[in-house]
Amino acid sequence: MITGYFTHPDCQQHDMGAGHPESPQRLRAINELLEAGGLLHDLQAIHPAPAEKADLSMAHSASSIQLVHDRSPITGIVSLDADTSMNAHSLDAALLAAGAGLAATKAVLEGKINNAFCAVRPPGHHAEHDLPMGFCLFNNIAIAALYALQQDNIERVAILDFDVHHGNGTQEIFYNNPNVLYISSHQYPFYPGTGSTNEKGKHNNILNLPLDSGTAGEIFLNSYDTAFKKLKEFKPEFILLSSGFDAHINDPLAQINLTSDDFYTITKRFVDYAKTNCDGKIISILEGGYDLDGLRESAYQHVKALIEN
Repeated sequence: MITGYFTHPDCQQHDMGAGHPESPQRLRAINELLEAGGLLHDLQAIHPAPAEKADLSMAHSASSIQLVHDRSPITGIVSLDADTSMNAHSLDAALLAAGAGLAATKAVLEGKINNAFCAVRPPGHHAEHDLPMGFCLFNNIAIAALYALQQDNIERVAILDFDVHHGNGTQEIFYNNPNVLYISSHQYPFYPGTGSTNEKGKHNNILNLPLDSGTAGEIFLNSYDTAFKKLKEFKPEFILLSSGFDAHINDPLAQINLTSDDFYTITKRFVDYAKTNCDGKIISILEGGYDLDGLRESAYQHVKALIEN
């Protein structure tokens, strides 16, 4: 069984300024513990190629893609919104992050690897069709999902998003798409303000699992019973995980009280479902997680569950 590890050192060059929680140290922390804990030796490390504009256009408007390219600075840092900035390396990092999802999807669908974790940044699930936002320039998971749907043997994909913030961008991109099931667990009400149970998609293809502040592991895990029922009805042939670890109890940006072991448990449930129902076809792309200890430990448990598949 082969788990791919898609990452690139240039993703660490993206920097939104001193004190910004979405920092280069995030990837370093994950890589350090994977190596120290011995899991790195069990992974097939792959450096992805950058996504092309044609790849990005599957999920984003030409104007949104051009905006990110045009605002890319030669030096210094420029702001796209109150939370999202770019330095001279951000565009390259964002293209590599999107490219990692594409490469992982291609490798899994071609049977070259069994599953994959993409340790990349910037994250993607807040980026909408027409708007980069919320630390996100391009929607990495949406681009990968749309690529999968272009393949002859894939008609339905499911995206499972366990980041503590609702993936408004992913939901918006797929709201009217009957071939994509989007399921999100997230603190609610909370940034970005979307993600109520009333948001169901045009084809009943959206399932939001809003969680109260202070929710701990048992309630979080039990909430996914509804998600697995929805998966069985939808019958996806490929599963993508928006893997945010900011629901960890120590994360500074939210108030959900999960432990790193909870991320192992939910990931194990996802990979077991994929193994039984879609030949194990599953990839994971990093989203949030801003307490470095919580992030490294949670990502370690997540990758451990992928490897055990």
